[in-house]
Amino acid sequence: MSSTLDDTSTLLFKLFRNASGGVLITLTLATLIGYFVFRTIYRLYLHPLSKFPGPKFHAVSHIPAVLATWNGEQHRRVARLHQQYGTVVRISPEEVSFIDPDAWKDIYGHGSKGVSGPHKPWSRHGKYINGATSLIIAPDADHTRMRRLFNPAFSDRALKQQEPLFLKYINLLAEKLREGIEEDPDRKFDMVKMYNFTTFDIMGDLTFGEPLQMLSKAKYDPWVTAIFRGIKAGTRLSVLADYPLVEKTFKSLIPQSVMVKKQYEHHSFAEERVAKRLEKGREHEGVDIWDLVLSKSAEKGLSRAEMDNNAGLFMLAGTETTATLVSGLTALLLDHPRTMRELSTEIRKAFSGPEEMTIEKCATLPYLNACIKEALRLYPPVAMGRPRVSAPQGSTICGHYIPPGYMVSAPHLAMSTSASNFKDPLSFVPERWLGDPRFESDKRHAVQPFHVGPRDCIGKNMAYHEMRLIMTRVLYTFDLELCEESRNWGDQNCYIIWEKKPLMCTLKAVN
Repeated sequence: MSSTLDDTSTLLFKLFRNASGGVLITLTLATLIGYFVFRTIYRLYLHPLSKFPGPKFHAVSHIPAVLATWNGEQHRRVARLHQQYGTVVRISPEEVSFIDPDAWKDIYGHGSKGVSGPHKPWSRHGKYINGATSLIIAPDADHTRMRRLFNPAFSDRALKQQEPLFLKYINLLAEKLREGIEEDPDRKFDMVKMYNFTTFDIMGDLTFGEPLQMLSKAKYDPWVTAIFRGIKAGTRLSVLADYPLVEKTFKSLIPQSVMVKKQYEHHSFAEERVAKRLEKGREHEGVDIWDLVLSKSAEKGLSRAEMDNNAGLFMLAGTETTATLVSGLTALLLDHPRTMRELSTEIRKAFSGPEEMTIEKCATLPYLNACIKEALRLYPPVAMGRPRVSAPQGSTICGHYIPPGYMVSAPHLAMSTSASNFKDPLSFVPERWLGDPRFESDKRHAVQPFHVGPRDCIGKNMAYHEMRLIMTRVLYTFDLELCEESRNWGDQNCYIIWEKKPLMCTLKAVN
């Protein structure tokens, strides 16, 4: 039997060696076809995730996810799949998506009996150019260390100390809007820009001890414009990770010097401004993040490179997301005049002047809080969930066992707009957060825009306070009317963050 196998092997080798070019091409094609046929059968019927429902093409290929990500439609694709297949869906060969609200604690939580967690973050983002890490991608031990050092800067006590800084720029926003309509009563404002100018100026002062002066100049800082372009480009290029050969070929076509230059230009902005801020020490006007971090001797626990990286992170995570929410809430209110009137009435009755608008008092306005929660449900600043990798021993998520090493996620938009979690899921109804019996069956814990567990958003309280202060000041001072060109504003693509359209409005001063 052995000699027969040897003879056969020798014969095949001779045939392959003596084969013509046409035969080699045929053999190559046959091998490739066989490989793809076997892989298709395996992924459909033998793969550890084959038990989960979902479209067959999505189970055998990354192409649907790649196309949806490239076109900014991944949030819509995942929502449609859950609507068709239920609360658990296999959305790609190696990823399962969950919209059962219990998935938040099972995937992102601290872990409990019978449930493994927290899971390892999964990311296609490379390392920072300086080789250090930040809160968003740090390994568990480094994340815990940095989180402990930054926590004091985001506490309620710290936020109260920073309140004058918030109000400084929010009052400047109102001033610029008022000046605009005094010059031209029919002037149109892009409220997306105005909100972005405000939040970036606030965070610039908190993070670097000086604003970007976007409100004063009425235009985006070039660094901010580059960030927005970079996020979209980075999101699109991330799909190449599913095709390593294509990714390697693509990178070989771009000069390394160009890639390094782009990275360095972005990094140097934060690096230079952190250096300038640290030189000031604590001898400066107001209270910012570094006052509170350095007062805890954090310089002994944070490297200078980690300071630079986290400063850059705060400038994006603490700005664009807040501006996105107040933009979305403004658009929803403009589409629902009755709700707009009720919220404006609540605000205008609560204050006799802007000087009374404090963090504490804004937090007590029930209808404002309900409107913010409903906007976070319908227009979460981050539409998709952050992927996690199932634990080495496997994970149990919402009663489903996930073998080790596969991606799992809970997508914000798909979960919070699912009929399985909310009555009239696509309707803007703040009353659902105020005990309206019509919505008694709503699973309100499905809405977790700041995530849960050890890696939830460190700036959650800051974001809520800033949202309330901005909306209170704007709606106290102005009546807004949506311009015709901004109808259907919410129909947007998403590249990690929303690709927001201009939200053009006319304003009338009332206070």
